[in-house]
Amino acid sequence: MSNSTLKKIALYTLGAFSGVALSLSVQSYAAGEKKNEALPVQSIRTMAEVYGQIKANYYQDKSDDALIEGAMKGMVAGLDPHSEYMTKKDYADLKESTSGEFGGLGMEVGAEDGFVKVIAPIEDTPAERAGVKSGDFIVKINGVSTRGMTVNEAVKKMRGKPGTDIVLTLSRKDASKPITVKITRAIIKVKSVRHHLLEPSYGYIRISQFQERTVPALNEAAQALVKQNKGPLKGLVLDLRDDPGGLLNGAVGVSAAFLPANATVVSTKGRDGKGGMSLKAVPEDYILSSGKDPLAGLPAELKTIPVTVLINSGSASASEIVAGALQDHRRAVVVGTQSFGKGSVQTVLPLSNGSAVKLTTALYYTPKDRSIQAQGIVPDVEVKDKDRLFESREADLAGHIGNPLGGEEVNGSEYVPSETVKEEPKTKSKKEKDEDLSSRRIPNPAKDDQLRKALELVKQPAQWQKSLGLAAKKPAPKKEKNGDGESE
Repeated sequence: MSNSTLKKIALYTLGAFSGVALSLSVQSYAAGEKKNEALPVQSIRTMAEVYGQIKANYYQDKSDDALIEGAMKGMVAGLDPHSEYMTKKDYADLKESTSGEFGGLGMEVGAEDGFVKVIAPIEDTPAERAGVKSGDFIVKINGVSTRGMTVNEAVKKMRGKPGTDIVLTLSRKDASKPITVKITRAIIKVKSVRHHLLEPSYGYIRISQFQERTVPALNEAAQALVKQNKGPLKGLVLDLRDDPGGLLNGAVGVSAAFLPANATVVSTKGRDGKGGMSLKAVPEDYILSSGKDPLAGLPAELKTIPVTVLINSGSASASEIVAGALQDHRRAVVVGTQSFGKGSVQTVLPLSNGSAVKLTTALYYTPKDRSIQAQGIVPDVEVKDKDRLFESREADLAGHIGNPLGGEEVNGSEYVPSETVKEEPKTKSKKEKDEDLSSRRIPNPAKDDQLRKALELVKQPAQWQKSLGLAAKKPAPKKEKNGDGESE
């Protein structure tokens, strides 16, 4: 190696080491005397050496900004599947995505095994209409592999001008070969709340995502059901299946619609189990800004009538908070299959250059101090969906945080039919697929075993009362018979 090359390496190494050491020294000083920890000098030296080798020997010249940004992304992404460093553009996209209208395909995604994974497609969006399913791996975007791509990078590639096409290559657990779908981008206007009168006196409210308007929209849906029914409701089914979550205040407000005033909805605990915030069923904990209570005028019977909550492995984060709160307060019977298990709190911390870092800063706990993380909410009455051949969960994600309370983590599972009923995966026609998509928008208990059971329970108060809180007391959910009369 020439003297000039060695000199270059030495200069870059010295410069990088000095800069990092200075930065960490400032951070250490700012932290005060809480922890008298020495700087990891050897690790910093090694990092500086890697930086110097890249600057001196990599076949392309990389700018200092690009290398440092890449290091920051890798440092944060290595913490857990939900923490990430965001550029200015990434940060702007994040703020846009919670407003309820944005350009793209319409799905919640995460990372697993170096690939991008679908947590749940958002209802009535191009992704759902194209047949994208919860648990699918997006292995290619327009022919480009997603291996090693961050979630934000994948999202940026999938977003684009409305009306333009994108081709996704999907890997699905029950498919023998990759699935290619062509999707046309659109302005995603997510209507987060839908309602339907299942039969006289028994209502249905579907929440597909928790957004800024979810709480007032829930109130409007409940009032519309009462008006349509021409009188108070006797029971209600709250459908949170494939709801990937969203804004925390939306989860608190939806819970408050069914719980008594001041009831605890959710709490958090941070580093070393230190207590954080505790949110209750009070307006100040779910109103985004000063103004009228979005639950003002809510039909009074929602606080007392039998309620069932539908969940599945696509129910994550905010939807798990609602299900857990209503289950712990014995206010609703939870029906379906075990939820996703995302019980971590991400805080977006803006940085001085206009970028931000999204860090997992705490874990959510239900009112009875149960952690959702990597375990999810266990239904009181388990009813499987035979059309859902595979379910994926938080515990499947590489680098996920374990449950702090111990216990068994819940991984994804395949649907196993009864031994006495030999079922083969059905290839559905386009008409059947279209009917499946519309089933959530026009719910039909005759074609939906989970909904059928949820409706049965609210119509039978004694059985509903008997089923309340079973999962909170017992380690395993009650098994429900499937549509063929055989137990799963």
